[in-house]
Parts: sequence; structure tokens; C-alpha cells
Amino acid sequence: MGYRIDASSSLAASERRAPRLSLALALGGVLLLVALSAGLGAAGGYWVARRELAAQPPLPPLAQTLSLKTDSAVVDAVRRVKPAVVTVVNTLQPQAVVPPGFVPFGFGPMFRQPDQRASGSGVILDAQGHIVTNFHVVDKAAKLEIIFADGTKAASAASVVGVDPYNDLAVLKIDGPVPAYAELGDSAALQPGEPVAAIGSPLGEFRGSVTVGVVSAVNRTLDVNRGQSLEGLIQTDAAINHGNSGGPLVNLAGQVVGINTAILRADPSTAGYGMAATDPAEGLGFAIPSARVRDVTNQLISKGRVEYPTLGVRYQEITPALAAVYNLPVSHGLFVQEVERDSPAAGAGIQRGDIVTQIDGVALDEDHSLVSVLMRHKVDDKVMVTLFRNGQRQDVSVTLTGR
Repeated sequence: MGYRIDASSSLAASERRAPRLSLALALGGVLLLVALSAGLGAAGGYWVARRELAAQPPLPPLAQTLSLKTDSAVVDAVRRVKPAVVTVVNTLQPQAVVPPGFVPFGFGPMFRQPDQRASGSGVILDAQGHIVTNFHVVDKAAKLEIIFADGTKAASAASVVGVDPYNDLAVLKIDGPVPAYAELGDSAALQPGEPVAAIGSPLGEFRGSVTVGVVSAVNRTLDVNRGQSLEGLIQTDAAINHGNSGGPLVNLAGQVVGINTAILRADPSTAGYGMAATDPAEGLGFAIPSARVRDVTNQLISKGRVEYPTLGVRYQEITPALAAVYNLPVSHGLFVQEVERDSPAAGAGIQRGDIVTQIDGVALDEDHSLVSVLMRHKVDDKVMVTLFRNGQRQDVSVTLTGR
């Protein structure tokens, strides 16, 4: 018994497997082409996208751009004004001191206090060496020394050109060259929220210090002494400390828009005025507007004194709350408490109890104080004063005199 080789059968089997292999190879080729096409397409798209991205520079974040612009404006403004800012060192006049328990009768020993010093700030106004500062910085001075921004001292002591206690301003002068001088800007253009910087020598030790804030308000009134107030002030939250007095308040254009003069903090006397005795008060600084600084310094330099137009009345400012309580015919104005003898008001027939509401059409209200309105005029100017007497409106002509 032997084996039969069935060639047909083996041939038939190979013929049956051949179509399946061809179909598998064909499908594999198609899939490979699809994969290659997809890969090449993705690679091509990625390459095109890379070219487009490379052609366009990336945009910086908006917030970062604005911050850099603001910061650079402050830096430029400070760089422009700072060389003109000085430290004013006041050696006070020695005062006689009476020993405790000693009652002098014109004779006997008197003791003198040792030299005491106080310091403030100032800003150079012109190439002639005129410096503006506060009156309270130079008050009772025996000697005034000027230290420039770079730490060098002026060759000679400063002389007092003139003082204006009512506006807390003074003009000094030094001989010799000055390192720089500042430009006075337009304080009338200031808006609440506008960035400003204060430059000065706080505590007399930190020369050239810069603090930044905003204009918090304008036309503020601040009582500084009994019977005396500063009106039309700029309020700012830029930090102002002892020693900053007399230094400049600067806008972003690098112009002096105010002279720093006062800070307000809570003390026991504030109790009962909407503030507890222990309430802290920060960020309440005040500056004299440059419009008034310009007028006062021009008069002090040219005449050595300032002439103030005056009506010659003592008065109480009327507010809407006060008007409601006393049922007054107006919500703003000045209630005349006293008329000075031989004053312009007396000559015009203004009486105690009158309510003055306007001067030359300008209303006397929270934005326009009597002092600021009168400062627009000169001595001997004639103005029309509007007042209410017994509920009736009257207009009287007044010729202003000086004080």
C-alpha cells in the first residue's frame, strides 16, 4: 500500500489561498498611503502654522503695558522736578527762658535755650535763585540753610524775600548758580483721581523722597489756627510727613501743581465731628494750588509783600444743612456777623445779618470760597455784591481795599 500524491488537490489549495493574500496586500497598501498622506498633511499644516506665528510678534498683556506706561510717566516727572527740590534748614531764634519759680522784675539772670533746628522742603522757581516754601517752615528763623538734591549745601545762607502767613507761603533767595528750577503748572485743570507725586525731605533726614497718590479732591478748606483757615486746597492721598512741608506736588507732566502744606490726623479734639477720638486718619494731605502760589510769589518777588482785596466782614459760611435748620432763603452763602468800621462793606451799606451769595456773578459756595473769589481781583477793583436782606435780594457795588 503506498501513498498517492494528489497534485490537483495541492494545486487547488494554493489557488484558493492566493486571492486572500492579494486582497490583504492591497488593503495594507491603501492604509499605508492614507497614513502617509495624513502625516504629510499634518506636518505641512504644522510647518505653515509655524511660519505664520513666526511672522507675527506676540502681543504683550494689556495690563502690563498700561502699568509700564504709568510707571514711566511718574519716573519721568520726578526726574524732571527732583533736581529743583531743596531741604530748608531753619536755625530758630534763641529764646529767653525763665527758671521755674523765678519771678523777674526787670533784673536777674535769664537763661537762653540752645540752638534748635527745624527743617522743611522747598522748590527752586527760577535761575535767579528764588525758592518757594511754607511760611511755617521759615517762621522765627535766625538762619536759613539750603541743601540741594545732590546733598551739597548752598554757598551762602538764604535771605527772606517776603512771607505770606495767610496762605502759608514764603519766598527765599540764594546767591550763586542753582542746579535746576521747576515749572509751575495749571492747578485749575486738576481732576479728582489724577495721579500726582509729592517730593521732599520727610523728617529732615530722607532727602528727595517720593510718594505717589492721586488728587483726592480740590477746593478744600482747612482750619489751621483759631480764626484762620486755608482755602481752595488740593487734597491728596500721597504720603506727606513732617519735613515735606514746602515741597512740590507734581503732575505727570513734571509740573508743580501745588506746594505741600499740611496733613490731617485724628486727635482727641476730633471727637464729636463724625470721628471718634481714637479713629486713625491716613492719606489726608493738603497742598496750596499752583495758581495761588504763582500769584503770591510774583507779588512777594516784585513788592516784598502781598496785598489782599477785602470786603471787611466777619462771617459764617452757610451750608444746605444750616440753611434747612434756620429756614434761610439760600442754601449757600456767607452770613455776615460783623462789619468792620471804615471797610468797603461798611461804605456800601452791607449790614450785620445780611447773607452775601455772589461776587460779580460768582456764587459763594463749597467750590468758591470768599478768599479764592476775592483773589481773582485787585485792590481798588469795583465788584457787584449780591446779598439777601430780610428775604429780599439786593445788588450793591463795592470798591475793594487791601489789607
